[in-house]
Amino acid sequence: MRFFKPTSLLLILATSFFANSAQAFCGFYVAKAGSQLFNQASTVVVARKDQHSVITMAADYQGDAKDFALVVPVPKVLEQGQIQVAPRALVEHLDAFTAPRLVEYFDRNPCQPIGLSSAFLRQNASADSPPVNAKEQAELWGVTIEAEYQVEEYDILILSANQSLGLQTWLHKNGYQVPHKAQQVLASYIKQGMKFFVAKINLAEQNRLGIQKLRPLQMAFTSKRFMLPIRLGTVNAKQDQEMFVLGLSTKGRIETTNYPTFKIPSDIELPLYTKQVFGDFYRAMFTQAIQQHHGIMLEYAWNLASCDPCAAAPLTSRQLRQLGAYWLTNEGAVNNTFVTRLHLRYNANTFPEDLMFQETGDTSHFQGRYILRHPWQGKRQDCPLAAAYFNELPANFERQAQNLARLTRWDINDIRQTMHQSGQTFERVKSPTHWWQSLWDN
Repeated sequence: MRFFKPTSLLLILATSFFANSAQAFCGFYVAKAGSQLFNQASTVVVARKDQHSVITMAADYQGDAKDFALVVPVPKVLEQGQIQVAPRALVEHLDAFTAPRLVEYFDRNPCQPIGLSSAFLRQNASADSPPVNAKEQAELWGVTIEAEYQVEEYDILILSANQSLGLQTWLHKNGYQVPHKAQQVLASYIKQGMKFFVAKINLAEQNRLGIQKLRPLQMAFTSKRFMLPIRLGTVNAKQDQEMFVLGLSTKGRIETTNYPTFKIPSDIELPLYTKQVFGDFYRAMFTQAIQQHHGIMLEYAWNLASCDPCAAAPLTSRQLRQLGAYWLTNEGAVNNTFVTRLHLRYNANTFPEDLMFQETGDTSHFQGRYILRHPWQGKRQDCPLAAAYFNELPANFERQAQNLARLTRWDINDIRQTMHQSGQTFERVKSPTHWWQSLWDN
């Protein structure tokens, strides 16, 4: 589901070395890597229970509002009340809440008992040749305008069509530049009996409301098919596109049935300087992960009643209802709501089919989490175990360097050099020759 300029219409739609990391997190959240780190990125929130779906669509469209349009296949004609505009901040909040996160541990004092530190087209007919009667003109091409609404700053049409060439021609006649190869994709949706949700900006209403950024659109409908149409978004895309699917459900994690899902690498220690380049790390790591697995990456799966650690403030039941979780009361508990974050990079060749989903009973928790481990700041002579601790640090630093190189394919020598410059040295201090040297060894 993408927003595009009219010149190329897109129809869219642990602890120290003495112990391993524990399952439960103990530490400090320090950074997150949300969808805003990617260009050509769209975020879709899909709330699903039984056969009821609410889809909230947001994108990083940066162009002029008059150049915006959205076309999405939908299972049936939607009533005006089934279409809403959502606050962008809500989608951004859920994005931040589920984003892969960077966390910090601080090594314990080896001289003390072992413990852990606490811690989301343009549809603008030419001004000089507007259609005299939009519905009659549409019917000439086998296109029916099933419904027409104004929802806040958006003008909405719900279309049906008898055949793809007629729909494609009608779109051309109304200012859309539809690539020829879109016809086959449109035909498949028409064969399935699907309708087409078309949205454009009403500039006068946008000015009246004082809206600067485009707000996400929402659709609520009932359908046996739990799916997200993405194929039209690949018709004339010149590069790969990013999509983040944030699923809200009641029984457990959401996954696709027609594409494999892999967990993103997680719970891995990285060099301390990763904190300064976390966005670069996340993009490089994700690229390597999808090249290796060729599927969809699971980045977060958790019951919304908790988070550990929290990369953003938890969402209230009222906020989740605004994002489609209709089963919640405005002030009720959210412990029966599960959130899933899926991330895919797609084009017409890698994802030739729409995304087909299912809700699983898997309620196990998972998050993309990356660990910085700060060395203890004591001295070698503080106790007999301190010397052993410092002797182990170079090996720990090397493992962190290898982890970063493996996940990103960055040059290992550059990583080691940057670590050394930031104070993570790989040089092992030799033990003193005489017993008394350790008394004054700083």
